[in-house]
Amino acid sequence: MPRPEYETTMVLITRSDLNLSKGKLAAQCSHATAECILKAKRQSPTILEKYLKSGARKIVCSASNIDVLKRIYGEAKAAGLICYMVMDAGHTEIPAGTTTVVGIGPGMRNSIDKITSSLPLVK
Repeated sequence: MPRPEYETTMVLITRSDLNLSKGKLAAQCSHATAECILKAKRQSPTILEKYLKSGARKIVCSASNIDVLKRIYGEAKAAGLICYMVMDAGHTEIPAGTTTVVGIGPGMRNSIDKITSSLPLVK
């Protein structure tokens, strides 16, 4: 079994202050996952291949509000990690343009954990 520092992962960070339904939350996380995969295909195909071959690990965490979410996104970008910020189209539960989820990865677990390890898991 590979050591965590050599594993690939993706972390999805949601906003707990939005109180999204489970279905809406799943859809928003799916948008982040798809966009991160597409970005990885263009920017880091080797990491993407490793990620897909190793089981495509995903962890879902929460941030308390938009400010925390934006800070995490900024840290991921500054670290050179693949990341994507989802803004809702506004067709169902929340207004158009509401930032809902940040996806980080696929990438090396140790790099992503430096930014996300203090966040609580979504339950």
